[in-house]
Amino acid sequence: MKTRQDAWSHEEDVLLAETVLQYIREGKTQLAAFADVGKKLHRTAAACGFRWNAEVRKRHLEAIEQAKKQRKERKRALEMMKKWQKEQDPFPSFPSAGSSQEAEGSSPFLPAAPLTLDQCISFLQALRHDAKQLETAEQENERLKREHAEWRARNEQLAQKIERLEARQTTVQEDYEALVKIMARARQLAAEEGDRLPFAQWLLAEAREQNERAAHS
Repeated sequence: MKTRQDAWSHEEDVLLAETVLQYIREGKTQLAAFADVGKKLHRTAAACGFRWNAEVRKRHLEAIEQAKKQRKERKRALEMMKKWQKEQDPFPSFPSAGSSQEAEGSSPFLPAAPLTLDQCISFLQALRHDAKQLETAEQENERLKREHAEWRARNEQLAQKIERLEARQTTVQEDYEALVKIMARARQLAAEEGDRLPFAQWLLAEAREQNERAAHS
């Protein structure tokens, strides 16, 4: 077979991208994808790999991530199927040497044994039930998140209110201490001058009145 070395066309780039993405979704290696594309385009696997890494890959980064996500979901679903099949068959048959499970091309993404239609239906029903439970759990999680946010907002409001009350209490305390000093000074003046300082007596009475107002505020 003659190996091509000419420039790559748009159609060839599309074929390369689609094949690599398919292999990623199916859990196969990119090297196998390069070999597959090389056979179809009469190019070497190395040339396909170089083209992919140098030009094509960067144009499909989002599709690559999506393919990897689908691969994980596929693997998880098939693992669940194997587990479910094992639970349905408590006496599984063990494969003999050289069986199809050890044959070339076998994949861990394939079920352990072929499933009947009824088994597939039962598995899908169980999978649907699990999906509903997961959806319910997600809804409950969202509800708890909203409730947590509401309580957090309420807690912040109470903290702000406490801060304002503490500031007000500090102001009242400062005013009270100032009045106490005024009263002490008035008593001192009254004691020193006796009845000759009616102004000091008036100041003392005024200080007492302010003190009473502050105490009731």
